[in-house]
Amino acid sequence: MEYNTTRGRLILPEYGRNVQNMIAYAMEINDRDERNRAAMAIIEVMGQLNPHLRDVDDFRHKLWTHLFVMSDFKLDVDSPYEIPKQEILNEKPKLMEYPKSKIRYGHYGQYTQKILESSMEVNDEKEKEYLKNTMANFMKKQFLSYNNDTVENHVIAQQLKELSKGDLVLENPDELVNTNTLLRSMGMNQNKWNNKNKKQKQKRKFKK
Repeated sequence: MEYNTTRGRLILPEYGRNVQNMIAYAMEINDRDERNRAAMAIIEVMGQLNPHLRDVDDFRHKLWTHLFVMSDFKLDVDSPYEIPKQEILNEKPKLMEYPKSKIRYGHYGQYTQKILESSMEVNDEKEKEYLKNTMANFMKKQFLSYNNDTVENHVIAQQLKELSKGDLVLENPDELVNTNTLLRSMGMNQNKWNNKNKKQKQKRKFKK
């Protein structure tokens, strides 16, 4: 009896051992035309085994790439696509650079902070007033979405001024949209929000 532990390694296990054996057989065919026909037949089998690849752009190109990978790039056939180079496929991707800008309040996010920082560029008083009120209510909504504590209007006013570097000053914080109105716009009510906060606080207490 033959066990998997005694067999060769499957390079792409999703295609199974039969496809791997078919490729190994094709590599031993001396006649190039026959070898090309064998490769085309293997591609068709691979496509039937992985129908999800049909949703991938240029899925046949991907199948041919997989064919060469499974042959360890030793299958000599006429591919309709450029034959991939092993060193390029094995090349490690470059590390992604993450934004290094500091966010003062994480629950407001980077874009809110950038908008407020650029408020000094707005010269029209009506536009600035609109920006101030709109952003203050938006910040209150963000605060309710990401914090478990009751939001105070004067806190929003203070942070609005801070993030805009003193350019946007909310004279009457109590004129902000009512908390219940904002919660309803988020598909919640005060009781549901309070229960959610209570559960989250209990979880934190339990973890301690």
